[in-house]
Amino acid sequence: MDEEPVRTRLIAALGDIDADAWDTCAGADNPFVRHAFLAALEETRAVAPETGWLPQHLVVEDAGGALLAAMPCYLKSHSLGEYVFDQGWAEAYDAAGGRYYPKLQVAVPFTPVTGPRLLVRPDASRAELAAMLLEAGTALMTRRGASSLHLTFLPEGEAAYAADAGFLLRTDQQFHWHNRGYRSFDDFLADLASRKRKQIRRERRAVAEAGLCLDVIEGADIRESDWDAFFAFYTDTGARKWGRPYLNRDFFSLIGARMAHAIVLVLCFREARAIAGALHFRGGDTLYGRYWGCLEYHPALHFEACYYQAIDYAIAHGLQRIEAGAQGPHKIVRGYEPVRTWSVHRFADPRLHAAVADYLAHERTEVAAAMTALRRHLPYKARGRDTD
Repeated sequence: MDEEPVRTRLIAALGDIDADAWDTCAGADNPFVRHAFLAALEETRAVAPETGWLPQHLVVEDAGGALLAAMPCYLKSHSLGEYVFDQGWAEAYDAAGGRYYPKLQVAVPFTPVTGPRLLVRPDASRAELAAMLLEAGTALMTRRGASSLHLTFLPEGEAAYAADAGFLLRTDQQFHWHNRGYRSFDDFLADLASRKRKQIRRERRAVAEAGLCLDVIEGADIRESDWDAFFAFYTDTGARKWGRPYLNRDFFSLIGARMAHAIVLVLCFREARAIAGALHFRGGDTLYGRYWGCLEYHPALHFEACYYQAIDYAIAHGLQRIEAGAQGPHKIVRGYEPVRTWSVHRFADPRLHAAVADYLAHERTEVAAAMTALRRHLPYKARGRDTD
C-alpha cells in the first residue's frame, strides 16, 4: 500500500496551530520553542510586521491534517534581535548592487539559546521531514524574493544535516556552566583554584554587606507586582543596549500565566524595595538565564543575581547545565566554559553564497582558536576540560 501523502503548508500565526500538536513536535526540553512562548511573542506584538518580524511558519501535515513537523520562520526587514550577526554581509551585498532584505529567519526571536529548529513528531520519519522543511524554506525564500534563509542557534546535529543539504555552516561561542555532581555551592567552589574561589566569595560577601537580599520566586508564586518590578529593570537594560526593549509588559504577564512551571525569577531588595532582577527559564536539565536589569548599581550584584544564584538553584534542583546567553568572556572566572554554537545559511545569489562560504571558512578557524585560548583560563583546578 502506498504511504499516505503529506503536504507542506505556510502558517501566518502560531494561534492558527494546535498548541498540543506543535509541542509534540517541539519536545519538552526547550521552553523557547514551545507554543506558549512563541505565541506570546506574536500575541503581544513583539513579533509582528511593524517590528520587522513577519511570521511565516512552515508545517508538514499528513493527509488527515495531523501535524508531523514544523519550523518557526519569519520574514525579516532587518537583522536585529538575532545575535548571529550578518549586518556586514548585508552592507557588502547592498554595496554590490544587491538587496539583502527581506530575508528569512528560522529562529526564536530575541533569544540566543540553542534548541531544535526542525521540529519533528517523535514517531515520524525525522530525516525525511527535516529534508521537507529545509526544501520548503528554500522554496519560500524564492517565492518571497528573499535574499537568504538562516537557521540560527540550532543543535549540532541539525546544523550538520543542513550543511549536507547545501547550507553554509557558521560557528560561534557562548559560555555555559556544567554541574559535575556538586552537592552545594561550596562543593562547586572547592573545584576552583584558590584565587578564583576567594574572588567569588569576596563578591558574594560584598553583596551581603551592602544590605542586599535576594529572593528566588518560581512559577505561580510570581505576582503581577513582581513582574512590574522586573519589567522596570528589563526596560532600563533594553534601553541602554538596543535603544528600546524588544518585549512589552504584557508579554511577561502572558508567559507568567502560561509557562509558570518554567519560570525562575530572582529579585534583589534593598530596604524592602526591589532594585534588581534576573529572569531564568527552566527546561529539561538546563537553566536558561535570559534577562537582567537594575535601578541601582552595586558592585558584584550582577554576578550574584545572574550567575551565583543560578548555580545555587541548579545544584539544589539537580540541573546539569546553565546557559547564560550571548557574549561574556567575564563568565569564565565564574566557572562558565566556552561552548560552540551553530547556525546555517543559504543565499539565493550564488555569488553571495560563494563569498560568504569563503568568509565562514576563515571565521570557523578563528572561533576554534579563540575557544582553545579561552579554555586555558578556566578557573578549575584540573584545567582543559573539554565541554565542546
